[in-house]
Amino acid sequence: MSGIRVAWIGLGNIGRGMSTNIAQKGPQSSLILFNRTTARATAHAESLNGRAIVATSLPEAVQNADVIFTCVGDDPAIDAITNTILADQTIDLSSKTFVDCSTVHPDTSRRTEAAYAARGAAFVACPVFGAPNMADAGQLIVVPAGKQSAIAKAKPFFEGVTARSTIDLSDGTGADIDVGKASTLKVLGNTFILNTVGVLAETVVAAESTGLGVGPLKQWLDLFAPGPFAKYADRMISGDYYQREEPLFADVKAERGEKGDIAGVYGAARKAAGMKFENQDDK
Repeated sequence: MSGIRVAWIGLGNIGRGMSTNIAQKGPQSSLILFNRTTARATAHAESLNGRAIVATSLPEAVQNADVIFTCVGDDPAIDAITNTILADQTIDLSSKTFVDCSTVHPDTSRRTEAAYAARGAAFVACPVFGAPNMADAGQLIVVPAGKQSAIAKAKPFFEGVTARSTIDLSDGTGADIDVGKASTLKVLGNTFILNTVGVLAETVVAAESTGLGVGPLKQWLDLFAPGPFAKYADRMISGDYYQREEPLFADVKAERGEKGDIAGVYGAARKAAGMKFENQDDK
């Protein structure tokens, strides 16, 4: 494995965290970074103190890698990446494995696998669960699906590197698994998270509007439900949900543009209760 060359494509918050952990703890011999905005890749490479180099084009990144990770914002983005790579007929893809950590539709994963397979490449659908701070800490939950031989090439970059746990959908089956199953689990998990964060947001707003205050509620959350949902409460109460750039969340896009994310549901709940979206303006 020490001779494996890795490319990382896409440097959003999750991508930066995962690629940092690969650079610091992965078994690869080299790491290549590519981002649509080259300056972002260059800045990230500089922060890794020589553990990564920058490619200025997708074909360059893929040409010089054996395992290629992608983590981008939506289905059109992964389609564009796939089409750009496949359009370059000079690249021999037959020995390469693509691992997509994006959250996309199950059919997008199936379509991507079929497109790469036609050129002899392997593909793993591998969405991840966890907020950016979990990506930074290498504590994500990864969900790989695909051919077992392809998953085996990706696994050395999971637990102990980018992840704390792996839900390998091929475990115990002795068979290759439809790549769409990984995205299906991601959608179901996100639905649970969204509903829970929605309830959390309404609860924090109720604590504010009734005069109880968020302090006692946060103390109860830390004791009763420590973990990711207490951390979401931290982001709401501290104002982090609107003060820094985070992954896009459609329901708050109109209010915060590209800086809106799931914790911004709290801001939407505040507005519904007659308060301002930004809670720090109350102080």
